[in-house]
Amino acid sequence: MGLAAGSRLAFAQNKTKASFWTAEYTAKKGDVSLAMYRKRVSAPKAGEAPLPVLFLVHGSSLSAKSTFDLAVPGGEEYSLMNVFARYGFDVWTMDHENYGKSSRTSGNSDIASGVEDLKAAVELAVKETGRQKIHLFGESSGGLRAGGYAMARPDRVDRLVLAAFTYKGEGSPTLAERAKQLDYYKTHNMRLRDRAMIRSIFTRDKVGTSDPAIAEVLADAELKFGDQVPTGTYLDMTANLPVVDPKKVLSPVLLLRGEYDGIATVSDLSEFFNQLPSGDRQFVILPGSAHSLAFAINRKPFWHAMNAFLTMPAAIPISA
Repeated sequence: MGLAAGSRLAFAQNKTKASFWTAEYTAKKGDVSLAMYRKRVSAPKAGEAPLPVLFLVHGSSLSAKSTFDLAVPGGEEYSLMNVFARYGFDVWTMDHENYGKSSRTSGNSDIASGVEDLKAAVELAVKETGRQKIHLFGESSGGLRAGGYAMARPDRVDRLVLAAFTYKGEGSPTLAERAKQLDYYKTHNMRLRDRAMIRSIFTRDKVGTSDPAIAEVLADAELKFGDQVPTGTYLDMTANLPVVDPKKVLSPVLLLRGEYDGIATVSDLSEFFNQLPSGDRQFVILPGSAHSLAFAINRKPFWHAMNAFLTMPAAIPISA
């Protein structure tokens, strides 16, 4: 699908926007303001049972709405918020500190900081929805944030989905390449995230697994926030892994990996998966996809696998 440069944002109003109810909120982490976004098929009504809540956690280089609510010309659906709102979820996401519309600080927004962001944001979502436990989805370093939150607040996590995740990072070509800049990440809290870098997300693992024209739409949406993003998650992923202890993740877990994803090997993820304490766990490798499942040409199998996991009937307990 080719997109003329002048038309990329002419379609900023998603043609299906009118079919959703949306709201924006601000969570507070001390003095830091965190922008939050909510979408569902209809407005909540007093007295009705709350919908299941799905909270989406973004990664290192893009903010929340660009990652999970991208409006694309031509009618193709790339908004994960739209997809899961249609599936019947009350869908939330947020910009982490130093991303999108959230506060700009002197910090590097590492994984630990992201976990603190989630602590503040989830409490607001719980208050607004009445749901005491939520489903959590994290992609790439967002998966590390989500996993860290699941360790810290197991009482708040219903089902956890980790996509493009990495455990120890052993054998990862992406992290090996990224580690060449380790000294920079240690001495700088921000890094360049320009159009070329956004394009590289679509090409670094395997050309043809995503439409390069979407990179242009994504860059147009994201670069309005500037060409700099924090280094904290890159530093953690190149120098401090593992940051999520599988033995401390008590919720049911779905681990998703694109067939060609260079961020983690199958053996690295298998080691993580095998240590998860819940018997309710799945490891799914999605064919024809690379790092970013949400922007893949083959994103529909991703939607299916995640929705099936989140809507799985409760198992009947079996005595030991």
